[in-house]
Amino acid sequence: MSDWLREAADGSLTLTLHIQPGAKKTGFAGLHGEAMKIRLAAPPVDGKANAALCAFLADFCKVPKSAVSLISGETSRAKRVRVDGAAAGVAARLREQA
Repeated sequence: MSDWLREAADGSLTLTLHIQPGAKKTGFAGLHGEAMKIRLAAPPVDGKANAALCAFLADFCKVPKSAVSLISGETSRAKRVRVDGAAAGVAARLREQA
């Protein structure tokens, strides 16, 4: 089991992420130490990168945006995100991005 992706008994996922805002395009960029690196096209201004991150993860996990919440790291590149109600195959699809 990867350190960056944890599955809870209630079916939620907790992701440890390293964010690179201001990239050319949004997407997974492999592992960065103990975290999954995600490049975001959004700038790190006025919460735009956080909003783009939640929208990207909601789309990838096929859950509503309201199911994705930032646990910690609002102003940091190191973030922890919770995804509620993810389908069974989502964790495997996320691990494939590493």
